[in-house]
Amino acid sequence: MNLSTDTIPFARPCLGPEEEEAVLRVMRSGWLTTGAEALAFEKEFALYTGAPHALAVNSATAGLHLAVEALGIGPGDTVLVPTFTFTSTAEVVRYCGGDPVFVDLAPGSFNMDPADCEKKILALKASGREPKGIITVHIAGDTDNFIRIRELSLKYGLFLVEDAAHAFPVETADGMAGTLSDAGVYSFYANKTITTGEGGMIVTSREDLKERISAMRLHGINRAVWNRYTDSSASWEYDIVAPGFKYNMSDMAAAVGRVQLKRAAEFLEKRIEAVRLYLEILGGSSVSELLELPRWKEDHSWHLFMIRLSTEKLTISRNGFIDVLKERGIGTSVHYKPLHMMSYYAEHYALAPEDFPAAMDCYSRVLSLPLFPGLTEQQIRRICTVVEEVLEKHRK
Repeated sequence: MNLSTDTIPFARPCLGPEEEEAVLRVMRSGWLTTGAEALAFEKEFALYTGAPHALAVNSATAGLHLAVEALGIGPGDTVLVPTFTFTSTAEVVRYCGGDPVFVDLAPGSFNMDPADCEKKILALKASGREPKGIITVHIAGDTDNFIRIRELSLKYGLFLVEDAAHAFPVETADGMAGTLSDAGVYSFYANKTITTGEGGMIVTSREDLKERISAMRLHGINRAVWNRYTDSSASWEYDIVAPGFKYNMSDMAAAVGRVQLKRAAEFLEKRIEAVRLYLEILGGSSVSELLELPRWKEDHSWHLFMIRLSTEKLTISRNGFIDVLKERGIGTSVHYKPLHMMSYYAEHYALAPEDFPAAMDCYSRVLSLPLFPGLTEQQIRRICTVVEEVLEKHRK
């Protein structure tokens, strides 16, 4: 099978000559690590999102770690996180010695359940373990239930971090997703709306967090690396204010990000066009009752197109469905295997699958179909045809 012509990948970055030229410009400059490009990317990203401060890092995971560290999480502290997310959301709490407390999905949503979140908050308080914060995730780029989660954080005096890895650029009535909490973290991984290959950005309106994160992302040094090599004063003179990390973004990555940022609206529009076509075809098909499609929303980045199979009406499992699509040359993925099912968390916190019924039900039925800016109408129609054929064949 020829990958380039026969297989439709799950995701593919959209890069062109402008990104190539940006990388070459940095290579020719002789300065490859954090410098003028990274600083410019931060300023442009802050302007784009409306955030007072934007800090570039080498991954969204690094950004989440820096955020919870700056917010004071330490050994024994508890932070509420969704179980239905990628491991980064929870593992950064463990990096700091804290304990993630998992929250189930809200009915009909892929996001954290506010009711279960409040239940867990009250249980922690009753046990004498005052929770410190909440990390909420905008799964697939959907801000569903965020306002209610933010209200809980204010009600109980908890910090709130937005894992906005999927949610760029999402405009809500209150502002851009990721900018509506103590700190928001975006991902520029290869399959995200904009990419730097690997990379991320932290945004915050809090000066104290900005200062702490700025130092901790580069070894705890109290001066920006660019300043150390350009200041007329002693370039070797700096202080270590804390044992920090190596989380800075290179200028080569930032240069790509600056070009991608200019194309963000274009990329989002192409994703929207693809989603509308998916919804039109699959929503009007003869198998529409055999799957649950996402509801159309304006405040959504459409990073993922996630569907739920009505497996009770089918003779094929979710995994079997994925296998058949793969045989037919269509890439898919599953977002996500709940974290309470992972051996580390299950054993460390004595968690059982049935502790989170909504997440377990969703996991057994959910998959993500291909969605990226370069996806063509012809490819979408082919994907939908295969989906319809497989579901019709396996209808009970």
